[in-house]
Amino acid sequence: MEAAGLINSFPCLVIRGICDYADSHKNKAWQAYAAATAAAYAKEVLSVIPAAEVSNTDTVDGINHGQNAPARKCTKLAGNRHWIVPRPVNNLFTGRAELLDRMWDAFHSNETSGAAEQKRFVVTGLGGQGKSEVCLQLANRMREDSFWGVFWVDVDSASAARSGFITIAKALGISAEDIGDSLRALANTRESWLLILDNADDPNFDYQAYLPSGTHGTVIITSRVSGCSRYSTVGLEALDGLDLEHSTQLLLKAADIPEQSWPSCDRQAKGVVRLLGSHTLALIQAGAYIAKGHGRLDQYPEVYQQQRSRLLMYRPTQARSRYCDVYATFEASADVLKHSKTEAAQDALDLLVILSTLHSGTFPLQIFEDAWKRSSGILCEDPSGADELGALSRWHCSQLPDFMTVEAKKWDNYRLTEATSLLVSLSLVTEHRSKDFIGLSMHPLTHAWAKDRQDGEQQQQAWLSTGFVLALSLNDKSHTWRLYERELQPHLQSYLELRTRTAFSFGSKEMILSILLACGWILLDMRDDSRLAALLEDLYCGSGITLSNLSSYHVQIYELAAVNLSQFSDPKQAVKLLEHVVKTRETTLPETHPNRLASQHNLASAYQDNGRITEAIELLEHVVKIRETTLPETHPNRLSLQHSLASAYQDNGQITEAIELLEHVVKIRETTLPETHPNRLVSQHSLANAYLNNGRITDAIELLEHVVKIRETTLLETYPDRLASQHELARAYLDNGQITDAIELLEHIVKIEETTLPETYPDRLASQHELARAYLDNGQITEAIELLEHVVKIRETTLPETHSNQLASQHILASANRDNGQITEAIELLEHVVRIFKTTLAKTHPYRRQSERMLARALQARELSGLL
Repeated sequence: MEAAGLINSFPCLVIRGICDYADSHKNKAWQAYAAATAAAYAKEVLSVIPAAEVSNTDTVDGINHGQNAPARKCTKLAGNRHWIVPRPVNNLFTGRAELLDRMWDAFHSNETSGAAEQKRFVVTGLGGQGKSEVCLQLANRMREDSFWGVFWVDVDSASAARSGFITIAKALGISAEDIGDSLRALANTRESWLLILDNADDPNFDYQAYLPSGTHGTVIITSRVSGCSRYSTVGLEALDGLDLEHSTQLLLKAADIPEQSWPSCDRQAKGVVRLLGSHTLALIQAGAYIAKGHGRLDQYPEVYQQQRSRLLMYRPTQARSRYCDVYATFEASADVLKHSKTEAAQDALDLLVILSTLHSGTFPLQIFEDAWKRSSGILCEDPSGADELGALSRWHCSQLPDFMTVEAKKWDNYRLTEATSLLVSLSLVTEHRSKDFIGLSMHPLTHAWAKDRQDGEQQQQAWLSTGFVLALSLNDKSHTWRLYERELQPHLQSYLELRTRTAFSFGSKEMILSILLACGWILLDMRDDSRLAALLEDLYCGSGITLSNLSSYHVQIYELAAVNLSQFSDPKQAVKLLEHVVKTRETTLPETHPNRLASQHNLASAYQDNGRITEAIELLEHVVKIRETTLPETHPNRLSLQHSLASAYQDNGQITEAIELLEHVVKIRETTLPETHPNRLVSQHSLANAYLNNGRITDAIELLEHVVKIRETTLLETYPDRLASQHELARAYLDNGQITDAIELLEHIVKIEETTLPETYPDRLASQHELARAYLDNGQITEAIELLEHVVKIRETTLPETHSNQLASQHILASANRDNGQITEAIELLEHVVRIFKTTLAKTHPYRRQSERMLARALQARELSGLL
């Protein structure tokens, strides 16, 4: 009763211990018990409601006095009373305005979450991107007008979290023994508070344990673990690097470059930004390195290439991050895996090692399944032929990483998926998914760290492990390398950045050659000619061989070299090498062995490229006959051989047979391969070419326009296959009288090839030849002759006189000379062409007959001019 006169006039809580009857009677003997009960309750109340909060509550008199004022929330904000934040904001902070506005709106709007939900915003992303700094900026912005208390807890470890929560309890005037006491205090505090849980980076921990119960309060969680997004109720941000402009500003500010000088530094600064992948902490470190006078902005890229590890471990003295340097931020994630000691964690580290040896771009995970399938086949097949130098054997299969479970009877991606999920959850890799594709990429700096954290011996082992995966992934039944050639090319290039001579020191010569030869075949298929030429030179040197002194032991190297020579530079030498390879394998391998048949196929192609069409057809018909009895109708190798035979038929003038075979190949590939598959497009391209040679121009154009349309969306502008289909379409336009369309397309092709291919390159010469033909049809005779004389001159030095391409150019040049009134020059060329055709082509061959008719007309024209 004594409190009755006080309760309305000043802030307090009254706890009464009742010992009276409900009337006027009293029993003073019970007062001691009532007082003890009230004291016990008071102690309990104080453990939940801080005394400081009581002083901030409204009194009854105050409420009555303001009863005519507008309604207000039950929580009264009396300015910021509690500020438990570890450090001030960084004055270099740049950008993120849109994110900060969105977070502000999320916390102030009642629409972003239900009334029965606590407001939680989660920020995830790679270490060092500025997650914590965003929280600092927001907390400072909202401090005075939004939150009575701002509390920051580092939850990187259990001990750090406990210490942080105990600190909060002490600030609230509560005696807390564990985290639960602090959480209950926050849950029961009526004031507005913000709790920031920083570094929630353990993928195996449930951070719900650090969230106060109830619907009151505001929480921000920062994490590298993408799975923490499940705690969000009002918003989520997967934090990437700053955009180019803000990244540039951050770098220039950190470098202490005066703002008036920024325009003159813009280009160099943006180069550094791109080099560092817009990584926030890396930009601050780079700026600090420059500001300290260790180097100039324009010198940084060169120094980075030479001293990457040193630069990324440089620690600025001002504005330090929690981990001090870029590499330390990533190593914290690796520590989570190392301390886990689970199978999945070890698999994740093994996968990280392989990815570090490749490029940072998207790597298709299908490669691992392809490698498993090839290894499974090797383990089951006859080991004959495995003693060839460079051949893949059971030993190679045993070197694959454990997560591929080579010994399993069926491909099981469980361990690979678990490893991938762990790396993704720690933001060390990014997963990319589409309908039929799963791939992983890495931020350039994470990729650099993953490589640099390995010592020399570990990097050697990483190179070998990755090499075994790549080599074994070349599977006849798999199309991954062709389907995803664009994605895979930079990975192969990065893998081969290591000097080959250095690679030979990593293990036995046979082991290294098996990897490098597989890479060589991939480079050949990708048309990466310069890298293949360099690789072959290193293989010759590493094996101690030359192409002038052949041995039976090095047939794998000779075969790769020969196919490359056949396609691009020296068909005669290619035939010599391949005849040696075939002869060797015919004495060591059975008639149906895949290696023997493959080398015969390659020799037939070399014969064809060398103008020896009859020999090519004879050999191809032999190989096709065997493959048709040993392989199913839809097998890629069988279809590839039939495609090659059809091509030889075309060169021999057997157009009907070529079309029949190509229509069969196209029909099967259209039912077994996706529309964009390179093999399907190649066969459609060849069929269109056959239609064109058969006079079915409309059919040819329809098919070629389809091929060109797809390749223009899937291949780079400079890619040979894209240019080849455009070239063939231009030829079809020319035959259809669409001369302007043909010239426009051919001039585009020639322009690209003149900047990307050497002067003697066959594709470049073929395009120039076709453009000259278009000029001739358009009446631009001078331009046609100039271009053709250039083509003929080069082909006379690079091709045998019987080669069909050389004869075709001489034939067209003769036609141009005739149209230009240069009859003597025309006759001289035509007599040469006809003489060759009489020894290489049948009398009925259309090319021979056409040349003979043109020569007859030229001779007749000369005779008439003599009479006149």
